[in-house]
Amino acid sequence: MLRQLKNRAQDTAEPPTVIGIDDWSWRKSQTYGTIIVDLERRAVIDVLEDRDVVTCTDWLKRHPEVEVISRDRCGLYAQAARQGAPQAEQVADRFHIVQNLRQAIEEQMNLHGRATGRALLSDADNITAEGSLLKSRLAHRTSREEIFTTIHALRNQGLTCSEIGRRTGFPRRSIAKWLQFETPPDRRRAALKPTSPWYFEEFLSQSWKGGIRTGSALFRLIRERGYEGSPTHLQRLLAGWRRAEKQAKGPALEHQILEPVRDPETGHAISPVIAAALCIKPRGKLTPDQARKVDALKAGSPAFATMRCLVMRFNGILRGREADPLPAWIDDAIETDLAPIVRFARTLNRDFDAVKNAIEMPWSNGQAEGQINRLKTLKRAMYGRAGPELLRARMLPLRHTD
Repeated sequence: MLRQLKNRAQDTAEPPTVIGIDDWSWRKSQTYGTIIVDLERRAVIDVLEDRDVVTCTDWLKRHPEVEVISRDRCGLYAQAARQGAPQAEQVADRFHIVQNLRQAIEEQMNLHGRATGRALLSDADNITAEGSLLKSRLAHRTSREEIFTTIHALRNQGLTCSEIGRRTGFPRRSIAKWLQFETPPDRRRAALKPTSPWYFEEFLSQSWKGGIRTGSALFRLIRERGYEGSPTHLQRLLAGWRRAEKQAKGPALEHQILEPVRDPETGHAISPVIAAALCIKPRGKLTPDQARKVDALKAGSPAFATMRCLVMRFNGILRGREADPLPAWIDDAIETDLAPIVRFARTLNRDFDAVKNAIEMPWSNGQAEGQINRLKTLKRAMYGRAGPELLRARMLPLRHTD
């Protein structure tokens, strides 16, 4: 019977053009597989034994007819889609986008009731935290000096460059070059290219002083002047400018200890999980008790009020099926300086095309999630008595014979 089942398992009769791809756990937190679903015909196309970029890429290369790939926020499947199906449009799953936003809100609300980090640090610790990059550079400089001293000490012992190279592991030419100097030579800074936003530093500085502060607007301006890099690199440059301005203005408010917001009815502290769930829920769907909690959170937490305003705008963008307001929303989210929200906005920026398609296209990974529930039922029914080959045969449609 098992042999007949495996022989009759078939791939879909027609080549798929719109697919959903997601992972499933053979053993949770240990081994994972990949399921691929035809979203138009609501049928499983294939079940892969692992969750590997190479495996997914090879499968996609064998199916050049694929035009749309719906996926979650996993970077693995995004990379496989770029490599294996560059002709296909990628669609980020809307449910996972909202879930990531809720998790960012929960992380921010976790800061209530405890210090945000630097308020309890000593001045020396603050200097260390703010100058971590400088510290790493100094450590690298120190290691170069130690290597330089070692090379010269071995030379003073009468060793040749080749022998020093064998003992230290450095190329002979590099050793001969270093022996010509009395102090470690500084590394030359690489020439700036149009792929770096620093190539346009003067123009960006003038625009910044002229009042153009949003990343999307500055990105469009330098793109017109030949910028070939990504928006993320530009945002890193602008983030440094924003931090410098805030340090010039004085200590930020987020360094203060934040008091937990309490339920006006019971007096109990509202948990971050409940606060995040209420933050993404529209006012019209709130119960009277939930509405009172939201009002208390908005009054007691400026961060919650800011996040709720952003979330309502984001929900409007998702429901409106129009992605044009998304770049402005990303800029406003980055301007809040709420670290979890800034990270979420930057991930949207990195995956902008897929998020844009999620807003404007009707496809999602809901059908793939449903098929995973079916897969779990079959897997548990035969747990310990069969492997991925039989599981795949039971998930695929059967070929009818006369």
